[in-house]
Amino acid sequence: MGKIVLTSNVTLDGVVQDPDGAEGFELGGWFHQFVGGKDLEDWVARETQEALDAEVLLLGGRTNEWFADRMTERNLAEGRVSPEWANRVRSMPKYVVSSTLEDPRWSNVTVLRGDAVKEVSELKRKVDGEILAYGSYQLVRALIEQNLADELRLVVFPVVLGTGLRIFDRTSDKKPLHLVNTRRMGDGLVFYTYEFVQGQRL
Repeated sequence: MGKIVLTSNVTLDGVVQDPDGAEGFELGGWFHQFVGGKDLEDWVARETQEALDAEVLLLGGRTNEWFADRMTERNLAEGRVSPEWANRVRSMPKYVVSSTLEDPRWSNVTVLRGDAVKEVSELKRKVDGEILAYGSYQLVRALIEQNLADELRLVVFPVVLGTGLRIFDRTSDKKPLHLVNTRRMGDGLVFYTYEFVQGQRL
């Protein structure tokens, strides 16, 4: 049985929308505005180790496009992404939840076209190890709502936007979590790890 791990960068008020500014959100681009130096070194090291520890990646359609754009040979050659992290992500089995994706644009991709909950439940049954879900907030919301997520990892950035899409905008019920770990990253980031408490109501 696999373990679904949700991992995301978020602002202090929980916004996950457009961290690099590529989506055109008016308050986007907050990742590079508030990370650099030691913060970025620690972020890259954590991201790399997280990928090394996982068995497969689980992505939504837009997140798949984002990674396919950035994990290219050109970006590697220009030093725009960490080689160890990029090579690991490129080589990993990747499952993309999408009803419209025709060309995944990179290797080791399986497109899950059917009912997302059913498809991911089946994936969870057959994978032995961590199933790492990057970004993909629409998919992440569905996984949380259907109690399929096992762990939540958040890197919190020191900025409040006041508006924007959040992971926890909508849930049908309370979702109890257990704090596993907290640590500082660099000079301004905080990394939280939570476990979802399954089968328990508050």
